[in-house]
Amino acid sequence: MRILLLADIHANWPALQAINEKFDACLVLGDLVDYGLEPTPCIQWIKQKATHAVRGNHDHGVAQQVKVQGKNGFKYLTGVTRQVTQERISADDRRFLGVLPVTKRVTLDGVKFLLVHATPRDPLDEYSIADADFWSRRLADVDAQVICVGHTHHPYILEVGDKLVVNPGSVGQPRDSDPRAAYAIIENQRVELKRVEYAVEETVTTVLESNLPEPAKALLAEVFRTGSLAKPDSSRINCEPPTTMAPAAAAESGVRNQESGIRSQEPRIGG
Repeated sequence: MRILLLADIHANWPALQAINEKFDACLVLGDLVDYGLEPTPCIQWIKQKATHAVRGNHDHGVAQQVKVQGKNGFKYLTGVTRQVTQERISADDRRFLGVLPVTKRVTLDGVKFLLVHATPRDPLDEYSIADADFWSRRLADVDAQVICVGHTHHPYILEVGDKLVVNPGSVGQPRDSDPRAAYAIIENQRVELKRVEYAVEETVTTVLESNLPEPAKALLAEVFRTGSLAKPDSSRINCEPPTTMAPAAAAESGVRNQESGIRSQEPRIGG
C-alpha cells in the first residue's frame, strides 16, 4: 500500500496541486486554511481524495471563529488572512472543518497509525521537536506503531522505542528554509520525506493582488519565496497583532529539521 501523508496545506492551492503522487490512501494532518488565500479548492481536494483527516488549530479557529495560537509575525498573518478565509469559505466547508476529529486511529496495511495535528497530549496546539525524550513522555500510553503529526512546518522522522513519529512538514508554507512543498510517502513499511517545487510566484501573485494590508503581503511573499521569515516580530508590521489564546507549550523555533539524515535512512516501521 502506498500512503500519501500531508500536513499544513494552508490554502496554498498551487502547492497542493504540485504533489502529483499516486496513492492508495491519503492521510491529512490538519491546517487546511489560513495564510494562503485559496481555501475552497484545497478543502474540496481533501473532501474528494483524503482517506482520513484530522483537524488543525487553524481549521478549529475558522470553524469556531476563535483566534488560534501563533507567534509574532505569524500571529499577525493569522489574523489578517483569517478575515479573507471567513469571507471566501462556504458554510458547508466551515462545518466540514468543525467536524474533523482532533485525533484518529486507523489501521492500514496491518500497521496501526495515530493521526494528530500537534501531539497526543495537546492535539491542536503543542509544538513538537525531534527529540526522543520529548516524545517518550507523550507516547507511553499510545497504542500505535506510527504517530503522524504536523503543526511545526518542519519535517522529521524519529524512532522512539518501537514507535515511529513522522512529521511530513508543510505543503503550503514550509518554514525550514526550503520553500518547496513538503510531504511524505509510506510504502512497504518504509517512510520517505519528499519535496516538490511548485509555482511559488503564482501563490505570491494571488497575495499581492489581494486586499491584504501591504505589510502582510510583504511578509507572506517572503515566507512563500524563502521558506522562512527573517525577522518574525511585530516590529515589522504597522498594526497590533490579534488577541490570541495562551502561548504554545513549546516554541516553534525549537523544532529541529533532520531531513537530510532521514532521507538516506528511510526508516522502516517496526524497526
